[in-house]
Amino acid sequence: MKELIIAIGLLLFIEGMLYALFPSKMKNMLKAIEKLPVNQLRISGLLFALIGFAIVWYFKR
Repeated sequence: MKELIIAIGLLLFIEGMLYALFPSKMKNMLKAIEKLPVNQLRISGLLFALIGFAIVWYFKR
């Protein structure tokens, strides 16, 4: 459970740094994401989740 909280904290830190360092690029990216079809977003989200799971599994085994 402690590792999950650390991972969420790291995710929030990285995302916050992106918004702090590149605010205009993040706004442009969000506008581009808004135009994508729902299915493409769903597939991309699933793909990133699987990649993240594979990375965690590889290093935890």
